[in-house]
Amino acid sequence: MSDTSPADPTAKEFEAHRDRLRAVAHRMLGSHADAEDVVQEAWLRLSRQDTATIHNLGGWLTTVVGRISLDLLRARQARPEASYDDRDGAEIVVTLDDGPVPEDDAVLADSVGLALLVVLESLGPSERLAFVLHDLFAVPFEEIGQMLGKSTAAAKMLASRARRKVQATERPAGVGREQREVVQAFLAAARGGDFEGLLRVLDPEVKLTVDTPSGVVVTLGATKVAAGAQLSAGAAAHGRAALVNGLPGIVSWRADGTPLSVVAFTVANERIADILIVVDPAKLALMGLPDPA
Repeated sequence: MSDTSPADPTAKEFEAHRDRLRAVAHRMLGSHADAEDVVQEAWLRLSRQDTATIHNLGGWLTTVVGRISLDLLRARQARPEASYDDRDGAEIVVTLDDGPVPEDDAVLADSVGLALLVVLESLGPSERLAFVLHDLFAVPFEEIGQMLGKSTAAAKMLASRARRKVQATERPAGVGREQREVVQAFLAAARGGDFEGLLRVLDPEVKLTVDTPSGVVVTLGATKVAAGAQLSAGAAAHGRAALVNGLPGIVSWRADGTPLSVVAFTVANERIADILIVVDPAKLALMGLPDPA
């Protein structure tokens, strides 16, 4: 909850920027709660600042929000076990993938924005900031470079590298036949115990995130993920294909009809770069999953 007062001219100016600042922070962090915290911190910093020295309030606030978000992203990177944000299950959108022409599925178009948040999680903090601020919010590279402590050219390079990664996974056609074939090859290799087959479809730096009732477990690297792949394939073998935040996935249920797991795959350059598995019943309950047929 904001402590700003409508009678305060500075607060009034801040409120005019709040929605944009919240959008920047949410794209950076992927969590509504974290975004609200960042915006509130930006207000606290503004309230301690002599506003007469600020010539462009919107730019100043965007810079502050960017820097706070960058610090949070770097802290997550330093603690891989906490890198999966605290979004609740309500922010994960799951739709059974029964359409005859996946590329034309109306749900896919509605999910692209959510899919982007998933893709952004695969970027490094500096890449993510450069891409989000420039490509999504038109912040000049010169300002982005200052936030990162890098040159304008370096900021451009970071954004370009991030853009290539995003374009490889976020465009609607990327959730078509090619991605499904990669996922099916992964599941077939996992069920058959084909370790070499798993390594062929996993990115060497693949990340597996399992959201359990007792916490989040993160596994990094193709060898480790492949070694434990049969654990995720068991439920997926009896599940149904789905779009999970616009990404190819699998939904499974127990015999009594209660949700068992949701699995989402991020595919880039014909390999699986990220696997998210949610088995926490509390979060599954928040997703509003359809009943099994």
